[in-house]
Order: sequence, then structure tokens, then C-alpha cells
Amino acid sequence: MRDTRPKWRTTALGSAGAIVTATLIAGAVAAPTASATGESRGGQDREARGVALAAEKAAKAGIDWQDCPADWGLEKPIQCGYVTVPLDYAKPHGKQIKLAVDRIGSTGTKEERQGALIYNPGGPGASGLRFPRRVTTKAPLWVNTAKAYDFVGFDPRGVGRSAPISCIDPQEFVKAPKMDPVPDSEADKRAQRKLAREYAEGCYERSGEMLPHMTTPNSARDLDVIRAALGEKKLNFLGVSYGTYLGAVYGTLFPGHVRRMIVDSVVNPSREKIWYEANLDQDVAFEMRWKDWQDWVAKNDATYHLGDTRAEVQAKWLELRATAKKSPIGGVVGPAELIGFFQGAPYYDSSWAPVASVFSKYVAGDTQALVDAAAPDLSDTAGNASSENGNAVYTAVECADAKWPTSWRKWDRDNTRLHQNYPFLTWSNAWMNLPCATWPVKQQTPVDVRAGKGLPGVLIVQAERDAATPYGGAVELHKRFKGSRLITEKDAGSHGVTNLVNPCINERVETYLLTGKLDGRDVTCTPHATPKP
Repeated sequence: MRDTRPKWRTTALGSAGAIVTATLIAGAVAAPTASATGESRGGQDREARGVALAAEKAAKAGIDWQDCPADWGLEKPIQCGYVTVPLDYAKPHGKQIKLAVDRIGSTGTKEERQGALIYNPGGPGASGLRFPRRVTTKAPLWVNTAKAYDFVGFDPRGVGRSAPISCIDPQEFVKAPKMDPVPDSEADKRAQRKLAREYAEGCYERSGEMLPHMTTPNSARDLDVIRAALGEKKLNFLGVSYGTYLGAVYGTLFPGHVRRMIVDSVVNPSREKIWYEANLDQDVAFEMRWKDWQDWVAKNDATYHLGDTRAEVQAKWLELRATAKKSPIGGVVGPAELIGFFQGAPYYDSSWAPVASVFSKYVAGDTQALVDAAAPDLSDTAGNASSENGNAVYTAVECADAKWPTSWRKWDRDNTRLHQNYPFLTWSNAWMNLPCATWPVKQQTPVDVRAGKGLPGVLIVQAERDAATPYGGAVELHKRFKGSRLITEKDAGSHGVTNLVNPCINERVETYLLTGKLDGRDVTCTPHATPKP
């Protein structure tokens, strides 16, 4: 379910002032709601008490905001700091970890300021630290919202600069070419199963202490501690992709702590979907969006010369794939690397033209363009470490959040069946998630996502043809979060809608954040502009 899949695993997505007043500190800690105390006694109750204690401590400590370290790539006046949280909320006085946070103060007057807006871009495994750069770069869609809110980003537990985890040496992680994700034989499947099992074992060997605690509920508890450390009585939150599931779990555990919440491109929160079935649904949706892209390429054949029908574009794709399988392009780009690059098109409309352009250049004889786009850069040690870490967190969270099938027969049957009609992503997605079948730590039961007492109206935004988080997820969360409103971008499929130009959506997002007002009923918007060649 990651927003941006690392290439190799596809072989297998505050105010300017630093002083917090005593009044704000006192108001930052709210008693756990009935939902926050868990669905049953025992461990859930201990964790609810643990997060209350951690939030109280964080509210008193605040955040020691400083200029960001040079290697974080965050320009002034963005400031950076850390929030300390328990590794295990059932043992709040035990081992502690530090979460990296950053902020840029609201740009409006003191009277205009409404608090902090915290952002999570998804993953699981993605960093939110670049969110304040929407202010420094003067992103047009966010100018008015920035007058009212401090923009706050953070690295979730295990990510980046927040006690990062690892499962394999980063240089080994990016080495190419990888094995073709589509198996030709039982021997191929055995080889992939061996890789998945070794990956799970590597996670335990390198990050075993963290793994049992790498769950979405724990990240939601972390979010509540960050809220308290910021001096905020209630949370304003924007979550995209996996960030919507983080928001959904937070809204379930801490409904009375939510002020405003927007979830964009929604993970289906049903316990039956988290996470095995959700990934199967993704395979179907990716095939649909892959065909949408091929139709667009065919309509623009005068530019790309890849065929004027979907069938012709698909034939060239299969030819490219067969060529790379027989002899990796440039010695490093095989079928796995092709998937890692080409899946950008079904993910994001913004990738339609760049992906088509590279494909067109290759067909015209420019092999290097494809190698540059799809091959890993072994010299980029920092980037490779970041990619490896992102994949480690993705795997750790999804594997720990829920119980996965352990029967290879079930995995084989389900993915063989899907591949027949939805071949673009199915097997690569299966191998990416297969470590969860042999995960070395206890797997949890997913939270029963519901709107608890005190949860205000949540704004849900979703493109109808989203590949990464299919539309049914938004419908399901809408049902579960009573009082929410759903904005549907009809006949559109880009993943992540709130940062695209579509006045029908942009104006409602801004109005909600600035006033808290929702439409009286759900809204359907026409699609944003189709990409141009």
C-alpha cells in the first residue's frame, strides 16, 4: 500500500515563538476518552494510561525548537526538534525513543492563528518533514491555510530520524537487476519465497526490539503525544494514503481530541481488509488505472509514437518487458525495475507525461533515458538508505498491524487467479508483502475503526479511479465516521487529491480548515485537468 514503492521491492507506497504558556500546557492534556481506553481491559487499558502519562510529560516539556540541521534540507524559518515517546505504551516508564518534528509558524496575525496542522503523507514509511516547505515555497493552494496554522511535519516511529529501523543492507537493497516478479515456474516461486523469508528474518536481526511496537495504533498514540508537546488541546490533522488509516485509528482511539481532520485517498479501514485483502484490491485498481494511462498515451500518439490504441501501447509494453527479461537493459533494468518505474503512471497523473516520454525515447532508440529513469543509483548512499528504511517501515507496520495468511497455498491461489486478469502489479505486490507470512513477532488484531463520542465532522476526499487506495475505502470510512462528508473527484484517479488544482475540492478543503464548515451533503466534483503531453 505504499505511496511510492522502492524499486527493488517491486520485484515483489507552530507559532514562530518557542515559548508555550502555562495555560496552553495545562490545556494540552485531555483525559483519555472511552474509546481511548480500548475495546477491552488489560493491555489496551495500560496503553491508554501510558499515552496519557506520555502526553502529560510532553506537554510540560514542550519542544526545544532549533534551526534544522543542515543535512535535513529544511531551510529557515523552518525549525526542528524532537518529542520523546515510550517505545511500548504499556510500559510508559520503560525504553523511550525520540520522534523528529518540524514546523513553520503561521503567517497571519495573532487573531488569525488557529493552532497547528499536523501532516502525514502515507507509506507506511514516508517522512512528513517536508510539509512546512509548502509555506516557504509559497504553494498557492496553501497560502490562506498557512495564515491560520503552523504547519507541522514529523517522521513516524521507525522512519528517517525517528529511531529508524532497517531490514537489509541498503546497497544490497537497491542492487539490480532483481528477479522477474512474474514467476515462470514453481522454482521461481520458491526463490521468491526464500527471499521474503530472509527479508523477514533480516528485519528481526537488525531491528527486533522495535518490531513488536511498529503498529498504527502506536503511531496514533505518538500523534497524540506530539499534539500535547505542541501545546495543542485538540488535533488538526491532514493525512494522505496510509495517513488516512493513521487518522482513522486516531479518530477511533481519541475522538474527543480531534478538532479538524482531512483524510485524502483513503485506505479501507475494515478489519477484513487490513492488510492482505487491501493489497489484493489494489492489484485490481492498478490494472484499471494502467489502462487509463495507456488510453491517454494512445490519444497522444502524435507526441509519443507508441500506438494509437490501448492494445498497441500494451503490445509495446509487453515487448519492452520481454526484452528486459531476456537481457536487462543497460545490464541493470529488468522486468522488476521496469515495474518500479512504470507504476508511477497509475499512481499519479503528474507521472503520465514523464513516463510516456521515457518510454517513447526508448522505442526511438534512446536506451540511456530508460536506464537513467529506472536503474538504481548505487552512489546515492543516503537515498538508498532512505529507500531501504522506508520499505522496512512499510513491511514492519503492515505485518504487525494484522494477522496475515501463513499458508503459501492461499497466497499462490489468490495471486495466480488475480494475475490472469490484472497482471500489471499482482505478483510484484505479492512478493512485496510476502514477508508478513513468516513475520517473526506477534501480529495484532486491527482496531475496529468507528466514530467515538466527541468526534467532529471529518472531511474525506477521494478520486474515483485511485489505484493505490481504491474508492471503496473512502465509502467504508464514510460509513464508519458518522457525520463525515465525502468529496468524490469523479472520473479522476490521481493518488493524493488535496494538493492538486481543482477549485471544487480546494475551496472546500480551505473552508473546512478555516471555519470547520462542511457541506450539508456529500459532493461530487468534476476531475482536475487531464495532463498534457
